[in-house]
Amino acid sequence: MKLLVVGSGGREHALAWKLAQSPRIQVVYVAPGNGGTALDERLHNVPITDLEELADFVEKEQIAFTLVGPETPLAGGIVNLFRARGLKIFGPTREAAQLESSKDFAKAFMQRHSIPTAEYETFADAAAAHAYIALKGAPIVVKADGLAAGKGVVVAQTLAEAHDAVDLMLSDNTFGDAGARVVIEEFLSGEEASFIVMVDGMHILPLASSQDHKRLLDGDLGPNTGGMGAYSPAPIVTPQLHARVMREIITPTVRGMEQEGIRFTGFLYAGLMIDEQGNPKTLEFNCRMGDPETQPIMARLKGDFSRVVEAAIAGTLDQIELAWDRRTALGVVLAAHGYPDAPRKGDLISGIPAETEETVVFHAGTTLADGKPVSTGGRVLCAVGLSDSVRGARSAAYEAVNQISFDGMQYRHDIGHRALNRKH
Repeated sequence: MKLLVVGSGGREHALAWKLAQSPRIQVVYVAPGNGGTALDERLHNVPITDLEELADFVEKEQIAFTLVGPETPLAGGIVNLFRARGLKIFGPTREAAQLESSKDFAKAFMQRHSIPTAEYETFADAAAAHAYIALKGAPIVVKADGLAAGKGVVVAQTLAEAHDAVDLMLSDNTFGDAGARVVIEEFLSGEEASFIVMVDGMHILPLASSQDHKRLLDGDLGPNTGGMGAYSPAPIVTPQLHARVMREIITPTVRGMEQEGIRFTGFLYAGLMIDEQGNPKTLEFNCRMGDPETQPIMARLKGDFSRVVEAAIAGTLDQIELAWDRRTALGVVLAAHGYPDAPRKGDLISGIPAETEETVVFHAGTTLADGKPVSTGGRVLCAVGLSDSVRGARSAAYEAVNQISFDGMQYRHDIGHRALNRKH
């Protein structure tokens, strides 16, 4: 079998890496891929991003199925296109992907279906937005309505920050069409967790729990990023909380979409905020695997992932049982100089350790120059460690980090701190 993974980040490297472990798989193509997928002999990069050209490639190469990593092709309708051409693909349609591609759509949907989330209002007019902020006070959250590569969210601790965010999005047009409207919502306090499931239109298969670290700096300080590290499982997601999230958030979302005439297929990611009483609320939906959560989740997944995706495409996820490595996996993101605002490209990377039973390094923003990896993006690598404890997994991950170097490399030193500090 030949497979295709669409995308070029750390998430796509991890998905392709896992798929390629199946003895049934001849080759996993990655379009366009990165330096890490180029170095793996089981993977093959394809320099195509145009959706019609990708469909042509899949037909020509007789690809068994396609798995989509990032949000942009999903919002662009890659699933609609492939299905119209009779090609097997796992992901949400353009209509279903609105849960991620429009914050306003997602918030209104949650309101209609009584899914717990923060109260909000949507604005296209800057003056009205400023007036709402003045009325509500800070802290408050300002979000660009559309896709902004994980950077269109400002958690404003002061009124000035909130007003600046509105000006940035609505007046300065920093995010283009994505910021033509803003969603302003109440600030929720508590602990975040990532809850990711696979959906085949009818059946829901939860993946292992995980927790992301959104802020750039240690202690959850600094600007929001796409994610600076993650670990799985997340101790905050107890069996009781897991059941409650499925009952109050995930199942009503899938059923609600179907009621509105939109059959949801693909990965569904609920970003949760869990308050001190253990009540979960939905911060956001993504219609794809999270990045960097995918890296530790895939590192823990046992068995043949290609069969899981096949079942998801066939509508038979209810026949699948996932098996997980009992160990904790913890991933540390290594980011470029200047990330997240102005990441530098072109820095030569050295010292990436070889994969072992305890560590694996996934590439994100890399390419090869004369056979050597160089940085091409904000988040460059993700070093994943596995061990019987969070502390052990963290040690393994940072041991790998300490071998890697490139100019301007920045990373957090405290990934997993919430799990380590939990009162048991």
